Amino acid sequence: MLSSTADKLFWMARYTERAENLARMLDVNYRMSLFPQGPQGLTQGWNALLAISDLLGEFRKRHAETTPEDALAFFAFDHSNPSSIVSCWRAVRENARAVRGAITAEAWETVNSTWLELRNMEANITGGGEIGNFFEWVKYRSHLMRGVLRSTMLRDEAHHFIWLGTYLERADNTARILDVKYHTLLPRGENVGGAADYYQWSALLNSVAAFEIYRKVYRDVITPRRVAELLILRDDMPRSLNHCIRQTYFHLQAVRNHHSAETERRTGEFEASLHFGRIEDIFEVGLHEYLMRFLERVNDLGERVAQDFLVWVPN
Repeated sequence: MLSSTADKLFWMARYTERAENLARMLDVNYRMSLFPQGPQGLTQGWNALLAISDLLGEFRKRHAETTPEDALAFFAFDHSNPSSIVSCWRAVRENARAVRGAITAEAWETVNSTWLELRNMEANITGGGEIGNFFEWVKYRSHLMRGVLRSTMLRDEAHHFIWLGTYLERADNTARILDVKYHTLLPRGENVGGAADYYQWSALLNSVAAFEIYRKVYRDVITPRRVAELLILRDDMPRSLNHCIRQTYFHLQAVRNHHSAETERRTGEFEASLHFGRIEDIFEVGLHEYLMRFLERVNDLGERVAQDFLVWVPN
């Protein structure tokens, strides 16, 4: 496969996953902003989301203060923000159009119709109820896109580059959400175990589609340690770090070439550390430190995949 084709398939998948993850985080933040709290708590939640996305500095160039309205507009419909939902789906469409011969007609029609619907919705969303429905729509269209790709594409190199991009992006997003939200929601005195505490931890799990899974696995109250264990080490949890890196390793093996031996070795070592990891060891190191190291390794893998297979532009 041409490196330019692999590059566009890889980034088409990453932007699809990024749009969904952003919609999930925005939906949870919006719902939590409706919960009774002081102005400081409200601002903290939106600043945390900006920090997750490494966009706090860019946001500050335009807004001196953080308000839900400004943050939602910045993340959802700001064309000058390359990580906004509308920018992500524009990138999905541009990459898909460039490689229409490598994806199925059904996949292209899904991308194109999503973009056309999004442009129409952009001008018509004005209120809170509508923004909630919009986030559900983004999640649905992302699921639809991946479902069409999974159901209609040949299991060739194109397929593997799509899922390689999907799982690298998902691993990055899950780690960022867990790091920022975990420290925002650490127990604080009289609030521990209360209604607000339960609601906030439930919101964190919902942001990565894990609330029902948590209930099935643990059948008990939500605790910070178990949330971390579920999102890091459970290999049967679709958005856990373990599952994402295991799938990354599988798809990387499927497209290996004579340049990629070291990348494959590092990914295999990475996958083994998660497969045999223990939550006690992670907390002994420090969760924040562990997740920062995880993000460094994911970034390294992304750069090495680019060097080995894609149209790579060095920093």
